[in-house]
Amino acid sequence: FFYLLVMANTLRPYLNCVRSSLEASLCLQNFASQEVERHNKPEVEAANNAELLMNRLVISRNANERVLIESSINSMRVSIKIKQADEIETILCKKFTRFMTQRAEQFFIMRRKAIEDYDISFLITNFHTEAFLKHKLTDFMIQFMEDVDKEINEQKLGVNARARIVAQSYLKEFL
Repeated sequence: FFYLLVMANTLRPYLNCVRSSLEASLCLQNFASQEVERHNKPEVEAANNAELLMNRLVISRNANERVLIESSINSMRVSIKIKQADEIETILCKKFTRFMTQRAEQFFIMRRKAIEDYDISFLITNFHTEAFLKHKLTDFMIQFMEDVDKEINEQKLGVNARARIVAQSYLKEFL
């Protein structure tokens, strides 16, 4: 319990920075394609016009944990690199993100494939900001980041506990 409390306090400034950056970047509007009539593609994905893209923003907690926010006039892509301090966390993160991306259609804003060097990506378009409340989208992203961090830490503790029990039972045979 104490570990989770301390972790939440060290994670809070990072998540507050991500929250304020997401709120500032969520000013999206409807913008039709300049190349194809009656089409409305997310400009951050299409990247056809450089004047419609905003500057990329990277918020980094450390070398292994960061968020990339890419904005355009009608869409925003948020890519998250989840903390992977050791091999167990790397394996757990890979399995967890694979599980989530297979269910991407249930999360309206999740992409099936993440950006290179990132573990999971979200695409928010102007249609999402019209259908959902902006502060709820931001709350979802922050809650998702908190839950992923907590879930991977809990799974790591469970794996280590099981490994300790297996090692003890194995070593009993030699005593």
